[in-house]
Amino acid sequence: MRWIFVNNNFAEEAKALLQTNDLAIQRGYAVFDYFRTVNNQPLFLNDYLDRFFNSAKELSITIPHTAQEIKEIIHQLIKKNDTPQSGIRMIATGGYSPDSYTPVQGNFILEQQPLLLPDAEKFEKGIRIMSYSYQRDLPAVKSINYLMGIWLQKQLKEKGLDDVIYFQGSCISEFPRANIFMITPDGTLATPARNILAGITRKKILEFAGETLPVQVRDISLTELKQAAEVFTTSTTRRILPVTEIDGIPIGNGKAGPLTRQLLEQFIRQQESFNESAYTVLENR
Repeated sequence: MRWIFVNNNFAEEAKALLQTNDLAIQRGYAVFDYFRTVNNQPLFLNDYLDRFFNSAKELSITIPHTAQEIKEIIHQLIKKNDTPQSGIRMIATGGYSPDSYTPVQGNFILEQQPLLLPDAEKFEKGIRIMSYSYQRDLPAVKSINYLMGIWLQKQLKEKGLDDVIYFQGSCISEFPRANIFMITPDGTLATPARNILAGITRKKILEFAGETLPVQVRDISLTELKQAAEVFTTSTTRRILPVTEIDGIPIGNGKAGPLTRQLLEQFIRQQESFNESAYTVLENR
């Protein structure tokens, strides 16, 4: 049995209820955020809570709990489920709207699921991606609207690909669920500056990467991306994962690059400084 939290109460996952006039159901109007736990300890929780509340504010969604209250509820949920390596999702909906269009007092949901990170083999192999012209609505908001990303899943499967990078005009932006970085031929780390959701993993990498590499946050064209020495994606569930092919074009030697590996090692050390126990995918290299 797994526990979740809805508004003011814990409930068994299979028995939790939400009315059908909630705007999340009627219009797909809700925000969420998602973070990891390591040995039952949430990682970078303050960063995720800040983004969660900012997203809700942008969509005029009222969260019926303070950040401190949510922290306390999260720790209770972790204790009840006892799933040491997990992902926890926070959701704030548009509420039970009387006209199925106007946001009202939001409903708040916490759910927890086991989480496995990409293993060493997946890291070494990397992912193969395609590009697609699209710009998410309100990209700075982490909403539940993944219409395009989910719609493209069929095409990705038919082509035997792993993910899609969005671009608009000449500039790339992001994956449906992740940010993107590249290493230029001269060894500079670069990531898009505009029209993205600013990921927490992206934020942490930008905090330490400048210690060892030149760093640029700027516009990146799709052409430049395909000419990069290394490319990688970042997210809560992936940490850092190499991109080895874009639109059929190999990146570098088609394997995980040395600077991508170095940055993952640095990220793991940062995680260890936050919490003494950390995952690793590099032990079998």
